[in-house]
Amino acid sequence: MGIEVLIEDERWVAADLPALATCASDAALRGAGLTPEAWEISVLACDDARLATLNTEFRGRPAPTNVLSWPSAERSTPPDTGAAPELGDIAISYDTCAREAAAAGLNLDMHVLHLLVHGTLHLLGYDHETDADAAVMEGLETQILATLGVADPY
Repeated sequence: MGIEVLIEDERWVAADLPALATCASDAALRGAGLTPEAWEISVLACDDARLATLNTEFRGRPAPTNVLSWPSAERSTPPDTGAAPELGDIAISYDTCAREAAAAGLNLDMHVLHLLVHGTLHLLGYDHETDADAAVMEGLETQILATLGVADPY
């Protein structure tokens, strides 16, 4: 699997986001019954200002958030090029992640793993718009996180 990480906020360098992103997405894809090597994911490592802009542009919510995901149109149809299809893009804000982790008394790496697993599941089509959908997504998410040594966030 290819994880492409674009670091816009240098604070993500110390967190080794490329390693966290690879670990989280690999676990999420395996947890969903997929082969991680068959997919490509792009991750934008940014700050609250950038996430607020993206959240406003794509969701109509003018505020920062911790993580956003955009599934690729290619995710269901592998390209003829032999390259791994793009699963989609994830953007993650250092400011919100660090603030949430501190407020909850969590290790930043563990919280980031959770958010990247969450974002990857969104790329696969899981959501939490209804209680039933949330139960399915959160159940799978909790199972995946357990394989990474991350406590149940719910």
